Amino acid sequence: MFKKTTKVLFIGIFVLSMMAAPHLNLMPVPKDVKLLQGKFFISSDFGIKVKGPYSTRVALAKKRFMHRLSGRTGIFFLLKPGNFSLKITYSKTIKLAPVMDESYTLKIDSSGIYLQANTDIGILRGLETLLQLLSNDKKHYYFPAVEIKDEPRFPWRGLLIDVVRHFMPIEVLKRNVDALAAVKMNVLHLHLTDDQGFRIECKTFPRLHLIASDGNYYTQEQMRDLIRYADLRGIRIVPEFDIPGHTTSWLVAYPELAALPGPYEMVKIYGAKNPVMDPSNKRVYKFLKKFFKEMAKLFPDPYIHIGGDEVNDVQWKASKRIKKFMKKHKLKDFHQLQAYFNIKVMKILKKYGKKMVGWDEILHPDMPRNIVIQSWRGKKFLYEAAKKGFYTILSNGYYIDLCQPTDFHYLNDPVPEDVKLSPEERNRILGGEATMWAEIISPENIDSRIWPRTAAIAERLWSPSSVKDVEDMYRRLEVISLQLEELGLTHIKNQDMMLRRLAKSGEIIPLKVLVQTVEPLRYYKRHEARTYTIFSPLTRLVDAAVPDPPLPRKFRKLVEKYLETGDKDSEEKIVELLTMWKNNHSSLIPIIESSPVLREVQPLSENLSAVAAIALEALEIKKSGEKPDENWLTLAQQKIERAKKPCAELELLIVEPVEKLIVSTTNK
Repeated sequence: MFKKTTKVLFIGIFVLSMMAAPHLNLMPVPKDVKLLQGKFFISSDFGIKVKGPYSTRVALAKKRFMHRLSGRTGIFFLLKPGNFSLKITYSKTIKLAPVMDESYTLKIDSSGIYLQANTDIGILRGLETLLQLLSNDKKHYYFPAVEIKDEPRFPWRGLLIDVVRHFMPIEVLKRNVDALAAVKMNVLHLHLTDDQGFRIECKTFPRLHLIASDGNYYTQEQMRDLIRYADLRGIRIVPEFDIPGHTTSWLVAYPELAALPGPYEMVKIYGAKNPVMDPSNKRVYKFLKKFFKEMAKLFPDPYIHIGGDEVNDVQWKASKRIKKFMKKHKLKDFHQLQAYFNIKVMKILKKYGKKMVGWDEILHPDMPRNIVIQSWRGKKFLYEAAKKGFYTILSNGYYIDLCQPTDFHYLNDPVPEDVKLSPEERNRILGGEATMWAEIISPENIDSRIWPRTAAIAERLWSPSSVKDVEDMYRRLEVISLQLEELGLTHIKNQDMMLRRLAKSGEIIPLKVLVQTVEPLRYYKRHEARTYTIFSPLTRLVDAAVPDPPLPRKFRKLVEKYLETGDKDSEEKIVELLTMWKNNHSSLIPIIESSPVLREVQPLSENLSAVAAIALEALEIKKSGEKPDENWLTLAQQKIERAKKPCAELELLIVEPVEKLIVSTTNK
């Protein structure tokens, strides 16, 4: 049916050839790596010996390691006692903490593998490195001889998952915990409450989860199980309960907490809403005292996140009681009013042995310095907080829901070398978190929005600041992305599933050719294109497309190399891709005509074909050495401008390099 199959296979071959490069595929890059001569070959008698105090973490990690090693190699391990290929040594087991020893050393030679750490957490990190070192030749699997001394640059390396706007089943969270551990992240930050829902069982105030969740919430037993699951992998769970704004769900259940009388209704659309808690009401603090007493027992981490962002002051302005309260307490503005509220909440948390984390809006001179400020509005807030004595973590530049390219996140260093901070101020920057907000994600495409880009963020937070070779990062990222699939992540395989549903057929090659050349609109432009609600379908081609797809980036590099050097091999690959894209539209039309949901992408497919055809013509003109016809140049630019315009909330990513090819025809 589709005659361009060989050209589609070329895409896969091109990717695999990059993976076969003779380099270590470690991500994050360790602090110190020395590649030595020799190899340790893996055989069926491979075994592990552990020396140190008993650790359930290490015992289970050992089993997972053997399972994953067997799965990658196909080797049936005999598990005979006394065969100790891998010797593990550590000194103590520790509780998870915001700052903990995760260092390890790893040595491999032809006689064996030696992994040593001070803590059981360090062993977990070292085992992940060892799995990434797995290599093979034509006949054998082996680990290369190497010496590694490693420790993280920052102690707080996290991922926020918003489970409110779209609820994420517990299995989604577990597979992402496994992925976090694989790239040495150590925090899963759960955004549990917002205007659109309340996602955790509360036995003290059951209306919160019974009335304000639409039936989608985690039971406390489910959450305890997730916390145990994460702890065994060295991952902290930090809960977020957003107050005093973003609180419609709270107020639907308990309207007496609101600044203005209710009743309130659950929110179906997105954006900061007006409902807000009343800082002047003593009953609010009595309520929160009971609530946090329960949550402090449920969540063992020393930190609880209180949100505090985007507090809309409309209701505060409209309340005579609040204005009177502010005058009485000499609160000059609503920022001071929120600080008053936050200090009250901080004291409640302190009573139950917890410290406060909040978004950068909670930064205020009156706040105690032991809280953590999470910066989302810009690095200036991060540095301002650090200079004023606050601990901080960075999320600005790590908003992975914005569909920005991987290298943007990768080069976003929390503490670049040229930043003007004292050593003490630098030490107050604990690290960072990638943030996965859930307005337009679902359980079936969330992994493709988080991974593999978050692995690059993990490297930025773990590896030395000098590690910033973008091309090498992308090379290694392709390998790590495939390895992450063994943990159950769906970031690769679910795209085909979604395409089959759209096509109503297993014949999806033309649709896949198209989706490989596009990405969802970046930033919040999708919200500008249409109004999304909690009921909006997230099953269109834009939802199957992924941020920063690899093929357009490689096409751009091929074009750049060809234009710089005239490289014939690059030219051949460019022609092969362009020919495939030019011919794809005719193969896609029958699929579009049989599936109304795909009609919105027909102009996109037409544009892909048109710019590919123009690019092929540009190559011929360039090879001929003739000056291009002015009419041709005008027509070519018209097609380029048309293709630059978003369609179906997607952007065509090959336009820029094609335009460079066209421009090059005029450079004689």
